[in-house]
Amino acid sequence: MPEKIRLSNVDDPELRAALRALTSVDRLMRMKPAQDLERVYGRTPTLKALRAALTDARAALVDGLKPDTTGLALINDARRRLRLRFVPTLQPTLNATGIVIHPHLGRAVLSEAAEKAIVEAASHYITLEYDLNEGRRASRLRHAEALLKEITGAEAALIVNNNAAAGLLALSALAKGREVIVSRGQLVEVSGGFNIPRLMRQCRAQLVEVGATNRTRIGDYERGITRQTAALMRVHNTNFRLVGAAEAAPLEQMARLAHGHGLWCFDDLGSGALLDTAALGLVHEPTVQESIAAEADLTWFSGDKLLGGPQCGILVGRSELIDKLRRHPLIRALRADKLTIAALTATLDHYRRGEANTHIPIWRIMSRRVPDLQRTVERWLLILKARVPDLNADITPTRSTVNGGVLMSETLPSVALAVQVNEPDSLLMRLRRLELPIIARIEEDKVLFDPRTVFEHQEQALIDGICAALVASDM
Repeated sequence: MPEKIRLSNVDDPELRAALRALTSVDRLMRMKPAQDLERVYGRTPTLKALRAALTDARAALVDGLKPDTTGLALINDARRRLRLRFVPTLQPTLNATGIVIHPHLGRAVLSEAAEKAIVEAASHYITLEYDLNEGRRASRLRHAEALLKEITGAEAALIVNNNAAAGLLALSALAKGREVIVSRGQLVEVSGGFNIPRLMRQCRAQLVEVGATNRTRIGDYERGITRQTAALMRVHNTNFRLVGAAEAAPLEQMARLAHGHGLWCFDDLGSGALLDTAALGLVHEPTVQESIAAEADLTWFSGDKLLGGPQCGILVGRSELIDKLRRHPLIRALRADKLTIAALTATLDHYRRGEANTHIPIWRIMSRRVPDLQRTVERWLLILKARVPDLNADITPTRSTVNGGVLMSETLPSVALAVQVNEPDSLLMRLRRLELPIIARIEEDKVLFDPRTVFEHQEQALIDGICAALVASDM
């Protein structure tokens, strides 16, 4: 329906009068509620929203309907349109899935110190590339390097924008045109089709596969060495597990073999664990410190998984190799920005102080005990039943998942609030459409809310959101 209708073409006198009585955009813009919208959303978006409201009102009148065409009603219609238009696609959510490092919800949640560091870096001029002592330019890489060297025992360190970038830089700088030997059981692929063979081709390194899918011994690596070999490389299978008759050559043996032939030993560690996950009852995840102790020449890993920091790729190892990477042309394209460096430095400081277990959110979340979780869910259920008398819900044992491309098969014991409704998928949809979206999961036709990944300050919002979603449903 066009915005303007020729009244001379309207035969119905009553319709013609109704159309003529519609207010103008100029008159609406002079009303205080519209001026309030203009202050929030700007003049041009407000004008467009009011014109759209008027267009729809005219169309409704022509269709024989009787819409509310008062100025306030039209402005409220415009307000609804503006709210929908300006809802950000990137917004906070309440993670009630129990997935600790959720790959679709931003992976690791940062500590308060890291959050503060980001705000300060964003709102002030900072010493990103400036040395206060010398009064001249300095490297942005120095801020986290000293901490990484102290924590891991490495000679040097380098930060790029993610772990894939770390592998891309390392292989491009150190193995271009040469062979890199990798076990067939470690040709990992992660999301988006990113896998080791494609990475090798992109870096123009030649992949040499050795061993079998389930077993690769040190002799397999030795038989694969030629004059064109640059390195032996371990790729940690963070997103899958080989079980049963499986065997992998220890990194220490790979490093000794490589060094005996004048080659390098690379370790794509992936997860970035700096603490022992076995202390939480999980399988032991190889740590960066263990990789350095095994004499890997270069190790790279993620910052936003088990390390608990921002998304970035971290390389640690021998100074000779890190220096080569610093001089490579790719480093400019792959470098981390000031906000990432600020958050990472604050996160690493928790490890230096020995407080990672208590100050880094993902480690606090994984450390939560079942009795504490049980008391939390009991409190939720008591409040919900008082507010929704017909609520069909109970408390059920469940398992929380570490996930996020790390410790994929590992779970932690938990309990969950289980809500029974006629249409669980419909309830999940209403929860996602809340002002603070709630992300839950379905198990055995019940909607489960796992308290492990719900922070204490979010509990009231969770309860209010569940009540609102249930009231809007037929239960």
